[in-house]
Amino acid sequence: MGEEAVEFSLERAVVDTKGCKHSALDVGGKTYVIGTSDDGSKSSTVVKILDKLTQTWVVPTVLGTQPMLTNSQSAIPVNDEKILVIEKGVPLNESIWFLEIDTPFVKHQQKIKGMEVVSWSKGVIGVGQKPVVISGPSGVGKGTLIAKLMKDYPSKFGFSVSHTTRSPREKEIDGVHYHFTERSKIEKDISEGKFLEFAHVHGNVYGTSIEAVESVTDEGKRCILDIDVQGARSVRASSLEAIFIFVCPPSFEELEKRLRARGTETEEQIQKRLRNARAELDQSNAPGLFDHLLVNDDLETCYENLKKLLSLDNDKEDSDSIFTKEGKETASYYIVSKVDSEILLQSETDEAKNGATSSLALDLSSLSGGAPGRTRGLKIRSINSF
Repeated sequence: MGEEAVEFSLERAVVDTKGCKHSALDVGGKTYVIGTSDDGSKSSTVVKILDKLTQTWVVPTVLGTQPMLTNSQSAIPVNDEKILVIEKGVPLNESIWFLEIDTPFVKHQQKIKGMEVVSWSKGVIGVGQKPVVISGPSGVGKGTLIAKLMKDYPSKFGFSVSHTTRSPREKEIDGVHYHFTERSKIEKDISEGKFLEFAHVHGNVYGTSIEAVESVTDEGKRCILDIDVQGARSVRASSLEAIFIFVCPPSFEELEKRLRARGTETEEQIQKRLRNARAELDQSNAPGLFDHLLVNDDLETCYENLKKLLSLDNDKEDSDSIFTKEGKETASYYIVSKVDSEILLQSETDEAKNGATSSLALDLSSLSGGAPGRTRGLKIRSINSF
């Protein structure tokens, strides 16, 4: 017997005593109220949840970068996992947001925090290529492989810049080598779900933020994350849709030989790296962690295999020519209805002659998580209403 389908309701408008409009939507046994609150000094986004069975209200922990909603917005449930929110009076390319209410990422965070959690993600037109997570023990040659990719495809790949609480070393530049930050700031961002992975190393905190990954993707490049197995495990537990690759040596003896040939570490450091390498090699076979294992026996052969995994000979750019060529990204829209996987949007202004109005269909069939904080894969098609 299958699971009972989740029931949805269309948006209801609720106006508070200050005249601010809130959107109230029923998803399953809960009502989600989304809007703004004005405390006198600034406006902030508010999310409240009503359990319809117990008639109790909950103010959830809200993760992700929150939109600064206007006093009026339209919203509609996409499915039992997300609610689409469109800000009125804002250009479309800046107005599309998703409130994640029951995605795998949200479920994971609820389990960790032991409380109700929701998370905002920014809707992004088009499908960005999946980031690439590359892991492997020290001395296996993954740095050389990544360097070759960056040299051969400088316009296709980019690194996410990690954050750290340690002080900059000589000639290190903030935002280039690392984002140097205060411990209190990075710990706050981690608690708010703004980091994909982090680790405490020698008294300092290192981590990869969602924003750092998305800044690479938003430049039209494919983000490469060079992280250890523990970091890869954290990223896998997030909602980031990535390709996970582990580079391993032909044998443990060969790895030791390569480490010693570098001549850059003491015997104590070599032994520590070997212990870590053995642990990482053991973990690399954990079910569901890595998508591909690459054996670096011969560098050129391994590099060619890496390029095949990344389909570098078949790259195709995704585009939404109707959306950009007609300048529709600067117009503002509101939600009219949902039919199957499409959301019908109506322009707030009459942009056509002879009484015609401008409408768009927002196709949600190719949605992907991107990095937490981004929902990619939105497609646009133009409609003329008379």
